[in-house]
Amino acid sequence: MIVIVDFGSQTSHLISRRIKEFGASSKLVSPEDALPEILKNKDNIDGIVLSGGPSSVYLKNAPTISPDIFNLNIPIFGICYGLQLTAKLLGGKVISGKKEYGPAQLEIPNSKSQIAKNIPKKLTVWMSHGDEVIKLPEGFKVLGSSEHVPFAFVENKNKKIFGLQFHPEVEHTDYGTKIIKNFLNICAVNFKKEIIDEKELIKDIREKVGKYSVIGAVSGGVDSTVASVLTAKAIGKNFHPVYVDNGLMRKGTEEHLNKIFKHIGIKLTVLKVEKEMIRRLNSITDPEKKRKIIGNFYIELFEKEMKNLIKKGIKIKFLLQGTIYSDVIESQENKHSDLIKSHHNVGGLPKKMKLKLLEPLRNYYKDEVKEIGRKLKLPENFVNMQPFPGPGFAVRIRGEVTKKRLENEKKADEIVLEELRKANLISKVFLSFPVLTNSFSTAVKGDGRVFGEVVALRIIESKDIMTTTWAKLPYDILQKISSRIVNEVPDISRVVYDITTKPPATMEWE
Repeated sequence: MIVIVDFGSQTSHLISRRIKEFGASSKLVSPEDALPEILKNKDNIDGIVLSGGPSSVYLKNAPTISPDIFNLNIPIFGICYGLQLTAKLLGGKVISGKKEYGPAQLEIPNSKSQIAKNIPKKLTVWMSHGDEVIKLPEGFKVLGSSEHVPFAFVENKNKKIFGLQFHPEVEHTDYGTKIIKNFLNICAVNFKKEIIDEKELIKDIREKVGKYSVIGAVSGGVDSTVASVLTAKAIGKNFHPVYVDNGLMRKGTEEHLNKIFKHIGIKLTVLKVEKEMIRRLNSITDPEKKRKIIGNFYIELFEKEMKNLIKKGIKIKFLLQGTIYSDVIESQENKHSDLIKSHHNVGGLPKKMKLKLLEPLRNYYKDEVKEIGRKLKLPENFVNMQPFPGPGFAVRIRGEVTKKRLENEKKADEIVLEELRKANLISKVFLSFPVLTNSFSTAVKGDGRVFGEVVALRIIESKDIMTTTWAKLPYDILQKISSRIVNEVPDISRVVYDITTKPPATMEWE
């Protein structure tokens, strides 16, 4: 067992996932419970990971642990905040230093350390920090440095304590999983690889739901569809999928959903509410308010549908959602996490609901959800389709959502998808979309001055959404997309390309 002390990092669960991928077991615990939990199970614990987190170790109320944890003769692996806390508790010094978000070059000169075994001397790592260690505790030595952080990779060999300023758990860190594997080897864990079993998921749904029926919130995306197919296989006709056609979704979504549910033999209910949705979003510019308005409206509609089904003698108790782990993380999973944004299906939901949530994919990442989809024999072109946010185009329109701006966003979105398909690039990127930025600039069209809106183009590469990098598309493709948007979408003055990684940016703009 590897114990992960969770200080509120966006990637704490991802650390757990990487460990499990190698076949080792792990458990997340809060800093307050860490030492009692470890002492209670000391004979079964092979290693301890101290996660990252949004706080600063030198602040008064920063989360911490007892220094006794370093005297238990158990290997310890501190990541980002975990490294900084280790340094502070053992006599080092941490300050607000050079901020690094995204890729950095790490150099590991001539280390023969076991933690750096089979790691090259130069590699790209993913950083996300504003603090840094400027003095190491006694007994520690430097293994690797980046341009701005001299103590980026350190160890105390005798005590088997290791620290990284970067994040080895994210996919964009080169050899990150190898570093984690090296730590597991130092811990001498027993490896037994776990495989996602879709039959177990179906069984769990059947047992949880029992004699009741389920309303399914479906959007046409991979997450809600995979969750729906699992539920349909578990309870059959007791599953009642509902698509809310609020005008915020991509063109063709309803037709796509009808095909899916016809294939599995279940009738889809479609609620046409575009006018009411636009009315409720009228004059709303704050993205958090948008998400909450959409989330509350969804629940209102589903509870109304629940009453209709109850009148027909159907016992409805659950609302199925395609919530995945990245939604949960960004919506503030625990008290030490920062709220990034309230996903409409997590933090955007009302506090009191008549329906109980059913979320079979809540603990899985996007690439795991796709793998479950393949196990369910869903078509490959569907499994690999781009993710689309639950609040739809509302979060790709900065500022107020009006009917006119919504039409412009949809036209620009179709252009982006068309050009990527023509260039055979659609399957090579994870996600692509335009953003109406609510910023304006001067343009010249037909020798006349136009003061139009700026569109930002975001096209990214990722697997699990936790980190992303921008797609290096050929310039001529970017030119075609830009020219078409400016020429074909009314009131647009120019197109800019977003080349920001995650972190620091989120995947969506709002």
